[in-house]
Amino acid sequence: MRHRHGYRKLGRTSSHRQALLKNLAISLIEHGKIETTLIKAKELRSYIEKLITKSRDADFNTHRYVFSMLQHKEATKKLINEVAPKYVDQNGGYTRIIKTRIRRGDASPMAFIEL
Repeated sequence: MRHRHGYRKLGRTSSHRQALLKNLAISLIEHGKIETTLIKAKELRSYIEKLITKSRDADFNTHRYVFSMLQHKEATKKLINEVAPKYVDQNGGYTRIIKTRIRRGDASPMAFIEL
């Protein structure tokens, strides 16, 4: 039994989990703020903050890396050209999670995550 590994499985296979985080990250970059479950928001924070930290350099290799993680041209351009320059002087803490409500259908805690 391996205690306290570094991520949450979210009840999905590894490929499904990667696709989920990629799609949530694209939505967050496009809209600036999304509502999701609290657990997904906490996992997304780790994923997106690594991308923002990497994209602050804005060179060709960074562009290729970010595109390989997102596989979405418009989101990659927006992240490198608009989002990352705002955080050049900041070391981490690019996102904010705000707990909102309990979802009526399954009583899951919901939260907003915003850049």
